Amino acid sequence: MIQFKETSLAKVKEIIARYPSGKQKSALLPVLHLAQVEFDGWLDVPVMDYVAGLLEIEPIEVYEVASFYSMFNLRPVGKFVFEVCQTGPCMLNGSDNIIDYIKQKLNIGVGETTTDGMFTLKTVECLGACGYAPMMQFGKTYREHLTKEKVDSIIEECRAKQN
Repeated sequence: MIQFKETSLAKVKEIIARYPSGKQKSALLPVLHLAQVEFDGWLDVPVMDYVAGLLEIEPIEVYEVASFYSMFNLRPVGKFVFEVCQTGPCMLNGSDNIIDYIKQKLNIGVGETTTDGMFTLKTVECLGACGYAPMMQFGKTYREHLTKEKVDSIIEECRAKQN
């Protein structure tokens, strides 16, 4: 059965209480973030249905939001999700080359996860660091002015965290 831990459920109730009665849908983004953290880093349909029930909204309203934003994962992902910006400034500065290098280095395609479950590669729209292109985000970490050498270093850094 899908259910938030007691502490997370208390946090959900606190978030919902920020909004006027009947406007609990406004809590959807932060509740989805909590759900993704609590339920293995991704939002399965039963998890999204559970969130819809908590917020007293239709499941389709949750699906629409979760599928729109790249920060939400609708499939299982690796421990480290490399989100490489592919918007104009990053592309002009070589993000396509960085994406191709990561694909080759990790032997995965965009949207795929390594066989060891450690890395997932995603392409995303602007991450707001256009002056530092090409760039990527993994977790709460931004890495800018990417090169193949920097990508190698990031991969090794992540592997070291795993040990």
